[in-house]
Amino acid sequence: MDTLDQRSDSRSRVIRAKPHEVFAAMADPHRIARWWGPAGFSNTIHRFEFKPGGAWHLTMHGPDGKDYPNESRFTRVVPDRVFEIEHLSGHHFVLTMELSEQGAHTRVDWRQTFDTAAHYERLAEFVAAANEQNLDRLAAEVERGSSAAQSISATPDPKRMA
Repeated sequence: MDTLDQRSDSRSRVIRAKPHEVFAAMADPHRIARWWGPAGFSNTIHRFEFKPGGAWHLTMHGPDGKDYPNESRFTRVVPDRVFEIEHLSGHHFVLTMELSEQGAHTRVDWRQTFDTAAHYERLAEFVAAANEQNLDRLAAEVERGSSAAQSISATPDPKRMA
């Protein structure tokens, strides 16, 4: 039997935000549509039942003009801590994202695990690049969300101006 390490792409990233801010970008289908997938992809979310056992159906629109339907189910959802899916269409894998607070920042541990080492090895180069890009896009979305929240809170309240 292949070990977990032999069949997985694992990486981590520290994002300058609290875990609840990072998790918010994972839990909102409008936000996840903006950052999910490698660079150049966009998404249409068809179904997003963000709970253990819930369905997630989306179409990823590639920079090559092709559409890539995806079907997953949420296997674990722990607010501000864990986001885990089982990808059911095409390549079968489990993707786990664990969040841990590091002061004012959040460490995201990302692990994509395939059924066999042979399956992972066939995709390893693509998966490594795609997962780095996904983390880049997640970090940018979290920053975007934080900036939007700050600008909203910095906007004067017209009722208080009277």
